[in-house]
Amino acid sequence: QVQLVESGGGLVQAGASLRLSCAASGRTFSAYAMGWFRQAPGKEREFVAAITSSGRSTNYADSVTGRFTISRDNAKNTVYLQMNSLKSEDTAVYYCAGDRVAFRRVAPTKYEDFGSWGQGTQVTVSS
Repeated sequence: QVQLVESGGGLVQAGASLRLSCAASGRTFSAYAMGWFRQAPGKEREFVAAITSSGRSTNYADSVTGRFTISRDNAKNTVYLQMNSLKSEDTAVYYCAGDRVAFRRVAPTKYEDFGSWGQGTQVTVSS
């Protein structure tokens, strides 16, 4: 069974940076794309970023393009989300997700593409 554990959330001021980490266990990490989603109070969970198993392909939501960077270290079974120039609208619970399908060539972006989820980590950006 896949386990995903996020860390790195916190309270920061607008314009600051945070790096989220997600440690994975329970299956061959290097075979699956990974993603980050977020959910703000009263809103649906939304896609943020994803990366293929090799790390060669990434996708980002328009709202974070140019500010957030997803990366992975397959030797450490960990995926990261570097968040720069944070805005108040980035405030949400951030969830790490693992792809349902191995060795996808294009980083997935749909909620239904992911079958494994972490418990989430809170990111709060004060203005």
